Amino acid sequence: MTAEDPFLWLEDVEGEAALAWVGERNAETAAALTGDPRFEALRDELREVLDDADRIPYTVRRGAHLYNFWRDADRPKGVWRRTTLEQYRKDDPVWEVLLDIDALAAQEGEEWVWAGARVRYPDHRRALVQLSRGGSDAVVVREFDLAERAFVAGGFEVAEAKTRIGWIDEDTVFLGADLGPGSLTASGYPRTVRRWRRGTPVEDARIVFEAEAADVSAAGWHDPTPGHERDFVSRSTDFFHHELYLLAEGDRLVRIDVPDDAGKYAYRQWLVVTPKTTWLGHPAGSLLAFDFDAFLAGDRTAHVLFAPDGRTALAGHSWTRHHLILETLADVATRIEVLTPGPDGWSRRSLADVPPLSSATVTDTDPDVSDEYFLDVDGYLQPSTLAHGHIGAASEPIKQAPARFDARGLSVRQFFATSADGTQVPYFVIGPAGRDRPGPALLYGYGGFRDQQTPGYSPLTGRAWLARGGTYAVANIRGGSEYGPAWHRAALGANRVRAFEDFAAVAADLTARGITTPGRLGITGASNGGLLMGAMLVRHPELFGAVVAKVPLLDMLRYHRLLAGASWVAEYGDPDSEADRPHLEALSPYHNLSADRPYPPLLLMTSTRDDRVHPGHARKTAARLRELGHRVLFHENTDGGHGGAGDNEQAAVNHALAYTFLWQHLGTGPA
Repeated sequence: MTAEDPFLWLEDVEGEAALAWVGERNAETAAALTGDPRFEALRDELREVLDDADRIPYTVRRGAHLYNFWRDADRPKGVWRRTTLEQYRKDDPVWEVLLDIDALAAQEGEEWVWAGARVRYPDHRRALVQLSRGGSDAVVVREFDLAERAFVAGGFEVAEAKTRIGWIDEDTVFLGADLGPGSLTASGYPRTVRRWRRGTPVEDARIVFEAEAADVSAAGWHDPTPGHERDFVSRSTDFFHHELYLLAEGDRLVRIDVPDDAGKYAYRQWLVVTPKTTWLGHPAGSLLAFDFDAFLAGDRTAHVLFAPDGRTALAGHSWTRHHLILETLADVATRIEVLTPGPDGWSRRSLADVPPLSSATVTDTDPDVSDEYFLDVDGYLQPSTLAHGHIGAASEPIKQAPARFDARGLSVRQFFATSADGTQVPYFVIGPAGRDRPGPALLYGYGGFRDQQTPGYSPLTGRAWLARGGTYAVANIRGGSEYGPAWHRAALGANRVRAFEDFAAVAADLTARGITTPGRLGITGASNGGLLMGAMLVRHPELFGAVVAKVPLLDMLRYHRLLAGASWVAEYGDPDSEADRPHLEALSPYHNLSADRPYPPLLLMTSTRDDRVHPGHARKTAARLRELGHRVLFHENTDGGHGGAGDNEQAAVNHALAYTFLWQHLGTGPA
């Protein structure tokens, strides 16, 4: 492809010509897929799953109430609601509806999508509600009174932007927003942190911290923990590096002297650090705790809460009032422990037994008040069980998700494929047990940004693929962090090809084991996983029978100039750098398409309202493939943001299009 890009006009997100082109492509895709008799059945079944009234309503505790956001067939845009633990234990709890998004959207004539709320602590009387138009990352912010269940007239309100806002006290917030020239970074995120007082013009709010224009973002927050009230600000210099400061009296900045690439935060008397490179003699991927005040005074004595080995990695951790719950992975299998500080150091014990090839996740705790926890356990064929407990006492199952597809005759297995450089890459295979001949299979991958792909129950995949005779596989390729920071670093920048090689190795291994054949193997991925799909298309078209790329990143020479793309330079490299441009040109799917190479059938899916990964990536790639004489299907939702859908109806259609496409090309039963 020449340096002159003939399809730049498709980057005009809402341009008349671009949207006309999108309309034509959408019509072609609808004609090819929605008339298939499988489409309507898939759409209806998947909508039923998405609207399932019996699914678990996961909650967040705030004071006496458990809060939940809920969508179903009657409330497609959803309601923000709350209940008590006593009610939540019941099969049919009584919920207090705080905000009805369907009613609000109808009243205001806006396609509002819920984007969360920050509830004021400790009175839990007011909230800063965030609403997105069509599912974009940019939000409007409005103050909401939970007792009155109404927006506050003259309260805190912020116009649409990728805003960051949080309570300091009942009349003050920290704010980062689009307030005109100089207020945003090149990535489109807040560059300044302001302390904004109720009733004053936002433009007059005092700036307490500024990042550089080339940084990703700045942020400020208040820690309201009783006895440990503190203010912090941070500066993200790129996606993986940030500086942390204590905002001391008089807005004096006190740098927390921890490596920029490490995770770090204060909790009560502790400074908690997760180094991504060796630090103070502790390996990357450790979890360390320091006495916060002693650390500021120069003491570097660490309590080692977790130290990895070659097969284990930190998956997460959650605080309760007196303990820390630790989640780790051993060859992508979850282990969960309780750690307790004492005069002689930290003790540890197992919290729960996790079934093999399953996952356990702490969904909520109440760390300022109690040792309460909610623990969710699920697996590929195991619907979620949500347990409630207090550390030191027995837990009890409080919610059980129903089985939403027939798993009889299906099994879960884990295999390891050998990548091009000899690395052993784990992957999961879910499908018919004992099948004696190859059948249709679908392989999913992501491989970036420290993401971890752990086992989880998906009624959508189960209904649309497994229950119809397909095999599903998930590849734990490099670029993620299933084995800690080194697993991620191995695929950074010029080494991104390692993730591609890993995925190709898993695909080849599925064929070598007789699970499928290249012609019956489909692949799918979204966002960075969409880049992976594009790379597979141009590098290994012979391995696959169909490709579905959702909200994909595909033009790696212009991605940093499109929407939030500049924030990902630390992951991929800088196209404007002489050192990085050669490897980006080599791995960019858009720039490596060829007229004389046969490609498997491709479906590209994106959203006009995606303000994270620009829809131009998918648009231009579809246009280029058409110009080269290849058949490609393209579908673009007008709403939906980076998630691709703004409500369950859109989501059901999107999934049905993808699975109809896959079944058309991979077959409807065992080979």
